[in-house]
Amino acid sequence: MGKINCSDDMLFEETISSKTVFEGVVFDVAVKDIITPEGKRSSREIVKHPGGACILPVDDEGNCYLVKQFRSPFEKVMLEAPAGKLEKDEDPLHCVSREITEETGFTASNIESVGSIAATPGYCSEVISLYIGTGLEYKGGNPDPNEYIATVKMPLEQAIKMADEGKINDAKTLVLLYKASRRFGL
Repeated sequence: MGKINCSDDMLFEETISSKTVFEGVVFDVAVKDIITPEGKRSSREIVKHPGGACILPVDDEGNCYLVKQFRSPFEKVMLEAPAGKLEKDEDPLHCVSREITEETGFTASNIESVGSIAATPGYCSEVISLYIGTGLEYKGGNPDPNEYIATVKMPLEQAIKMADEGKINDAKTLVLLYKASRRFGL
């Protein structure tokens, strides 16, 4: 198939109305009535999420620190980079500074932004800000109540290999690992 050129305006959907149908602790759900680019009425179900921030801690020896935790939607334990949901009007840098310590026990003297991702743009507004943390110092962890996690230390190269082999499949962690592989020349 050849390249198709069109302006964004030709793809834009006009929102007619939006109604919140669920208000939760972590997110809300809205149903939007829209008009498609070709003028037809339709609807969209949107998960409204405040966003999150995620950090990949990497020590001076080239080890990274991930966390294992049970993820209810998948009914399994997953390996992920430390992350958290943004509180109302919270700066993502503040969020990852808190989460790295809560979840791994470390602080990072250098926290570098490496961009952000739209987690699941087909139905969710969540944007996750991504960071790499270096200059680590252990201070002791303090997970949130009802948060059961285990910190896993491994060479960054091993984590990247696990991602390549499909053993790590959390999207935010995959993006961070691939960005870290370039950042550290792996």
